Amino acid sequence: MAGESTAAHKQSGADEPVMNRRRALAWLSSFGLFGSAILSAFSNFIFIKPRATYGQPQRFNIGKPDEYPSGTRISLDTRRVCVIREGNKVAAISITCTHLGCIVGVADTGFACPCHGSRFDQDGNVTGGPAPKPLPWYKVSLAPNGEIEIDKDVEVEPGSYLTV
Repeated sequence: MAGESTAAHKQSGADEPVMNRRRALAWLSSFGLFGSAILSAFSNFIFIKPRATYGQPQRFNIGKPDEYPSGTRISLDTRRVCVIREGNKVAAISITCTHLGCIVGVADTGFACPCHGSRFDQDGNVTGGPAPKPLPWYKVSLAPNGEIEIDKDVEVEPGSYLTV
């Protein structure tokens, strides 16, 4: 009787491949190796790609001196700088609070931080609040094309103006 079932099984299973344990393990191993090769290739591609993030340039032109009439204090929020023009002199003061980096607003008495209440006078000196140091002044120069150029990488002494 055992011979009959084996012969019957061989006759009915001749057309269909039998999935035994060895074949299943070989298939799973192949699938796992292929998947790990794809994952490794993808991670190598991600690793090789540079991760540098470039922010705004720290040296930029803001326009001709004629665009800033005498007595103006114009805040350029996207550049985080306040341009001051007094007579024929131009200066640039940071509007980034020295406490936690909020953008300070231009006020009648100087600058005011809306986040934690720091106050600065017209020259950026701390007059109140938690700010530990005054607002930095940046180098201002004239570009060859006659526009005002601000370099935020170079801090200058407070009260340093460019004569235009």
